[in-house]
Amino acid sequence: MIGIINYGMGNLRSVQKAFEFVGAQAVVVDRPEDIPNMDRLILPGVGAFNDAMRHLNDAGFVAPIREFVASGKPFLGICLGMQLLFEGSDERAVEAEASDAESLPGLGLLQGRIRAFAGPAFGAGKLKIPHMGWNTLSLERNDDPLLQGLSSNCSVYFVHGYHASAQTLSRSAMCDYGGPFCATVWKDNLWATQFHPEKSQRVGLTMLKNFATLT
Repeated sequence: MIGIINYGMGNLRSVQKAFEFVGAQAVVVDRPEDIPNMDRLILPGVGAFNDAMRHLNDAGFVAPIREFVASGKPFLGICLGMQLLFEGSDERAVEAEASDAESLPGLGLLQGRIRAFAGPAFGAGKLKIPHMGWNTLSLERNDDPLLQGLSSNCSVYFVHGYHASAQTLSRSAMCDYGGPFCATVWKDNLWATQFHPEKSQRVGLTMLKNFATLT
């Protein structure tokens, strides 16, 4: 059974429907105590990093997520769900008061910090932030099980203003938007995508089917 964590900041139904489309059963997980019963786990996410970490902490999901990953079962982070796997982010909270908007630590399952898009490629009349729409992947790990059946320059759908570094040690695919950044990661039983596979048509559905059939 594939579990999709509901912590109030994810596009749950779209992810669930995408798995159903590829013939996999997925359920929404509302309670932390149900996580150990799952065979695979998805951490989706839409919104700000600090708000998401606050929701995960308040709902009691942080320790069960870390324990699930430590168990060796397949785990997939999507979009903001990928960023939450890192040690922290430069993104400030939206929901918090200004005095409570300091950076919260991430789940710490991957090394590194999430940074904002910045540099000479951005600004008036240049590339817009957030990075929104279709962009192409450059595959770096031919052995990544999530990417099987795909080729470099396949297109996926992004919506994000922050990203993991191109130097991320566990990267398996890259993308470029005013400079290179990490688009997918793979570390043991842990996978994550900065883009939305559930919105990426054939390419994204291939990845979700690969995840659902990991052995």
